[in-house]
Amino acid sequence: MDWLNLLAMAVALAMDALAVALVTGLTLHPLTGRRLFRMSFHFGLFQALMPMLGWAAGRAVYGYISAFDHWMAFALLGFVGGRMFWGALRGGMDGDAPRVDPTSGWELVALSVATSIDALAVGLSLAALGSGILAPAAVIGLVAAAFTLAGMLLGRRIGAHWGRRVEAAGGLILVAIGVRILVQHLME
Repeated sequence: MDWLNLLAMAVALAMDALAVALVTGLTLHPLTGRRLFRMSFHFGLFQALMPMLGWAAGRAVYGYISAFDHWMAFALLGFVGGRMFWGALRGGMDGDAPRVDPTSGWELVALSVATSIDALAVGLSLAALGSGILAPAAVIGLVAAAFTLAGMLLGRRIGAHWGRRVEAAGGLILVAIGVRILVQHLME
């Protein structure tokens, strides 16, 4: 695979991570360096590991994974988005209610997996082509990390003063991304 195609594939795979990062930047305050690093690192790591896992799994396992990967992404994004939306509503009624932090804990793991599920298929495709996996996985991971960082910073710049309404909208956007993934796979 040539470098231009690899870069195009990495950018395509990073789009879900970019969208989630943008929502996170819009809704999470303060957006500290630690939070920026955690989400960028985890999204990049998972985007790099998933194609390696797909590459190693081979055709037999992929048949089982492909049957439900879209449902898993939908459930994870729906769960995290729903918690984010509910937290915004509760926070609107009670200023002391805790807000969901998508850059830590299980929320971060769930979002990392949900935004990198499609990379499993890429890894399987690379294995079928007889291609190596280390360079493509590194490029995919680095592009995802860069897009995540850029999305979070852009989101912060756009939504610095929009409050909990943006957090509620962000939760709904995560749910919508999950629905989009599900619908795309069901229509194939």
